[in-house]
Amino acid sequence: MRAYLPFLLAVLLSACREEAAEAPAPVEMTEDALSYFCQMNVADHGGPKGQIHLDGFPAPLFFAQVRDLVAFLKSPERDAPVIAVYVSDMGAAPSWARPGTANWIDAHQAYFVVGAGVAGGMGAPEIVPFARQQDAETFAVRYGGEILQLDTIPADAAIGPVDLEIVLEQPS
Repeated sequence: MRAYLPFLLAVLLSACREEAAEAPAPVEMTEDALSYFCQMNVADHGGPKGQIHLDGFPAPLFFAQVRDLVAFLKSPERDAPVIAVYVSDMGAAPSWARPGTANWIDAHQAYFVVGAGVAGGMGAPEIVPFARQQDAETFAVRYGGEILQLDTIPADAAIGPVDLEIVLEQPS
């Protein structure tokens, strides 16, 4: 049995490398991209965006708000396994109104400001992603919230009712 152990480890490591190589690159957002939940044009709304790639699907699912992307990830119902998740780097965005079409970052490497008093593209409280921790800290000082990694964002930050009577700020 011990003679087979190096061979088994080599096979397992090569399988891991194959899976990592299969993750697709982010897709540039076009004017035709529709938000997964509401089927509205993503480009018509300000604030950070997201895209999720599912195994076997030719195109990513786009989200008009990162909050919606996190809700999708926290939901147990999916049509296929998630193979890649990208979000807008708001530290590289031209502005809140124009978050960019190609400044995608791996959501698992991003710093998210959760609980800031800001509204996303669909008017709900937003979860704001940044590539650099310093950019997230600067945003949190100005708008409030705490900095978290994707896997530590609590479900209630993305799922649940929204009090539309609370006035949220639109960052500049």
